[in-house]
Amino acid sequence: MRRCTFFGHRDYRNERDDDLKIAIEYLITHHQVTEFYVGHQGNFDRAVCRLLKDLQKAYPYILYYVVLAYIPTTSSTKAITQQHPTILPEGAETVLPKFAILHRNRWMIEQSDYVIAYITHSYGGAAQCVQLAQTKNKTVTLL
Repeated sequence: MRRCTFFGHRDYRNERDDDLKIAIEYLITHHQVTEFYVGHQGNFDRAVCRLLKDLQKAYPYILYYVVLAYIPTTSSTKAITQQHPTILPEGAETVLPKFAILHRNRWMIEQSDYVIAYITHSYGGAAQCVQLAQTKNKTVTLL
């Protein structure tokens, strides 16, 4: 099974949705990627979830999961678990809250073969994740 994960800045604008959809479909059709992991912190993650849910109609064999950084306790996190399939990375329950997103992101990189990223500047969590993925020889597509 081949996997892809996503990282992007929170300020993502939906005018890039066509590029994002093309990148996802390319991985499905040319690299047999069938499983996708996405976070839930910002506009990019919401766009990815929306597109993956829609793409499941054309490619019913693909799976996607919202990877949670924390055990669901808040109403907003519980709402995500009702809208999309979710998973919690192994060991998340032992990580201090201030390191939970970092733990989740590293886990997502380790599990994946491919990364699709939307970054507009070289600082911040998304940019750091892309750098880490590159050092781990993951195939990275930048939008």
